[in-house]
Amino acid sequence: MAEPVVRIPDAKVALSTASVYPESTATAFEIAARLGYDGVEVMVWNDPVSQDIDALRRLSDYHHVPILAVHAPCLLITQRVWSTDPWVKLQRARAAAEKLGASTVVVHPPFRWQRQYARDFVQGIWRMADETDVRFAVENMYPWRYRDREMLAYAPDWDVTKDDYRHFTIDLSHASTARADAIHMLDRMGDRLGHVHLADGNGSAKDEHLVPGRGSQPCAELLGRLALSGFDGHVVIEVNTRRAMSSAEREADLAEALAFTRLHLASAMKVPRR
Repeated sequence: MAEPVVRIPDAKVALSTASVYPESTATAFEIAARLGYDGVEVMVWNDPVSQDIDALRRLSDYHHVPILAVHAPCLLITQRVWSTDPWVKLQRARAAAEKLGASTVVVHPPFRWQRQYARDFVQGIWRMADETDVRFAVENMYPWRYRDREMLAYAPDWDVTKDDYRHFTIDLSHASTARADAIHMLDRMGDRLGHVHLADGNGSAKDEHLVPGRGSQPCAELLGRLALSGFDGHVVIEVNTRRAMSSAEREADLAEALAFTRLHLASAMKVPRR
């Protein structure tokens, strides 16, 4: 009779450099190496090192931590990073990914006030994806809320499954803030899911990015589904550790997140032993 064995899928578990903020990009590489992450996702933001391909390559080589993904500078605070032209930002993110050996560029949908960019975004992402082997994985966002008011800040839509993209990134903290069903969103993405940002949330209007298991999102269920489907993309820990009282506490949170992810990616399957 076959005995159950533990099978770990091919998905790699990476640390987003945003997870160590307010510490530096360089610190993220150190922590990823020390804790045994499979790689990092570089959040390109105001830290000069995050924008410097040569510096990133040196960090990757020194710590023996591959760069698996590049997050394009799409945040409000990065509007002037790598140009003010959003298409130039994506071109530079693609070039960085190609030079660093990363397989994925993560991109947010445009802000609604970026009218021309938003109008051309879906077709433009397809054109860029056709020019490279790097995946452009468009990430689900959320409505902005204040008290009982809601503002739709992203276009064509914060729910990226309403538009036609080759690859998606699902972010569970964003799904929580949107008060969307993450599993239904996962089902709508189907085999176009290329990338995962794993974090938890409790449905707050603020994007919480809690350590997985500390909120109400179906983090464990989603990981189990990925394992059973043979998902071979990257699962990136993107959590908020700004409230950590010390570097040791921050590192403990990131170790917990890694352990949670690896535990729930492992699936028990009945496979005959040889």
